[in-house]
Amino acid sequence: MASSDLRQELDCSICLSIYTDPVNLRCGHNYCRVCIDRVLNTQVGSGGYSCPQCREEFRDRPVLHRNITLRNIVETFRSTQPDKKETGIFCIQCIHSPVPAVKSCLMCEASLCNDHLRVHSKAPEHVLTDPTTSMENRKCSIHKKILEYYCTEDSACICVSCRLDGEHRGHKVETLDEATENKKQKLRNVLQKLIAKRKEIEKRVRSLHERKGRVQERAAGERERVTALFKELRRHLEDLEKRVRRNISSQEERISLSFSDLIDQLEIKKEDLSRKMEDIEELCNMTDPLTVLQESDTGVLCDTEEGDNEDRERHDRLLHDGGDLDVSGISHTLHTGLSEMIKEVNVFFNIQEASDILLDVNTAHNKLQISYDMKTASRSYIKQNRPKTPQRFQDYSNVLSSRRFSSGRHYWEVDVSKSEWWMVGMCYPSIERRGKKSAIGNNKKSWCFCKYNNQYFVIHNSKEIRISPDLSSNRVRISLNYEAGQIFFYDLCDPIRHLHTFTTTFTEPLHAGLGLGKGHVTISGEGGL
Repeated sequence: MASSDLRQELDCSICLSIYTDPVNLRCGHNYCRVCIDRVLNTQVGSGGYSCPQCREEFRDRPVLHRNITLRNIVETFRSTQPDKKETGIFCIQCIHSPVPAVKSCLMCEASLCNDHLRVHSKAPEHVLTDPTTSMENRKCSIHKKILEYYCTEDSACICVSCRLDGEHRGHKVETLDEATENKKQKLRNVLQKLIAKRKEIEKRVRSLHERKGRVQERAAGERERVTALFKELRRHLEDLEKRVRRNISSQEERISLSFSDLIDQLEIKKEDLSRKMEDIEELCNMTDPLTVLQESDTGVLCDTEEGDNEDRERHDRLLHDGGDLDVSGISHTLHTGLSEMIKEVNVFFNIQEASDILLDVNTAHNKLQISYDMKTASRSYIKQNRPKTPQRFQDYSNVLSSRRFSSGRHYWEVDVSKSEWWMVGMCYPSIERRGKKSAIGNNKKSWCFCKYNNQYFVIHNSKEIRISPDLSSNRVRISLNYEAGQIFFYDLCDPIRHLHTFTTTFTEPLHAGLGLGKGHVTISGEGGL
């Protein structure tokens, strides 16, 4: 194959330059690592990945495999290709037209082309180097002789006179070739370490890309699930709305019919009374006594209060007892429907019913007051007279929960607005109860989020990590995933902010733990996830 054809085969199809750190995809096509990484990054979130050449599709981000054979071919090819870039140094013998020099003789202080180099002296003192204009730097500044040795004691290049008669006499020296080879060997050793370090970084980058891809894939799946859930919830809400509206309409129709029936009856009575009133008025206006006396009084002098009591009772009953909507019944229907939807959400996210978490006064330090409902811990400077037991904290103002967790997912929340110095977290029951190691976070058996000196930290095994920015709300959530070995801390601002996650393998059950320097903190509840 011609050199130009080989050169084309060694070009990356993305950058159109010779391969740099070549890698290949599963389909077999090769690219520079940086080039294909850039292309794959543009495909994130598109639902898949594909090869820029053959368009073969990959569901997950493809793992890039280094093509060592191709890399060796590229390096070999580069080493055999002449550097076409002109140095700007020309042969001093070519006086008619400038010809680029290929070598410089340090002895003659002359640069020569290929033709004049062939007739140049081959004597050992004629030292040839790559073309250079700074040949004086290749000679000793004192003796004006070619630098041939390297003084290892002074780390300096010297000439033969420096070695025999000069200030480097008696020093350990090496030829320039020996010193160069020694330095190159050191550089190769460093290079091997750098290569190993780069491989380690590449491995970490790949693992991060893989985790990022899994997170993106999981996020897409969760979005689909949540979209389906809200679609179902909207359907339930529409059904519930229709049911409640029907309930309201039914009550309205029933009550309206009762009102209409009584109104109709009263209107009839009103019309009858109006007729009687007209008859009486007509009699009262007559002047003939006989006519007035002889007129039948059956219709006009009858009891006008007949049936009034019954109508009045019905009227009052409609106005006060049965003449309004049953709002409680409507609320019950609405609450029942919404509760069913909440249960559906709980099943969807595998959320268990929330239950209270209580503080165990038997573990409370004697400078902590525990409220009657076992939910608030207050720092008191009046020592409590509780008995000294192995379970009670002696040196730090700590208290544990009475409940412990050995499986599942749980959370609990704490209101810290009334304290400027507090610790909240989780502890093994075997945590020390006396001494420095009994502080929550100062040992391998507890994990905490805390505030002191107006700064926020997460602490485990006495190692502090500063949390920034500061807490935005006055409420902290601690979440536990026991099987996954994870404890999460959240700032319950809007939107909720993740603060830190501890990951380990739990070897004991866990208790909620509180520590207090001043003020008081309150547990607001616990739930299972």
